[in-house]
Amino acid sequence: MPEKLPPNAVKVGLVLRELGAAGEIVVLPESAPTAAAAAAQLGCEVGAIANSLIFDADGEPLLVLTSGAHRVDTGLIARTAEATTVKRATPEFVRAATGQPIGGVAPVGHPAPIRTFVDTWLGKHDVVWAAGGHPHTVFPTAFEELIRITGGMPAEVE
Repeated sequence: MPEKLPPNAVKVGLVLRELGAAGEIVVLPESAPTAAAAAAQLGCEVGAIANSLIFDADGEPLLVLTSGAHRVDTGLIARTAEATTVKRATPEFVRAATGQPIGGVAPVGHPAPIRTFVDTWLGKHDVVWAAGGHPHTVFPTAFEELIRITGGMPAEVE
């Protein structure tokens, strides 16, 4: 486990403070590349994990913050985004769009704003855990706060 926050997590933590978010970055004992891994370490339901998934929507990044209990229906997301094609982004595309590694992509702290959809299912949980910019980091938040700090749109994703 890292003794101090990784640089990306420090940056995300600063952005969270600037945005007035309530949660602080938490360092997990093990990497949490999946919602199940994060939920197991946090002792919460997998549905309370906000997976940050970057898609390539007609060549532009699209961030979908989905409940760990859901799979994203790319056809539904394409219709919602009014995009011709929506596909999973390559690791290189994700890194270029977010500056963060897959498995640790935070909802904020990217080089430029990214259009964001937030799974309405996350609203069923009082506390939602989102990635903190590194596979070992997360932070507690809420559905309403995710909408506010990302400028995101509530959406059905499955």
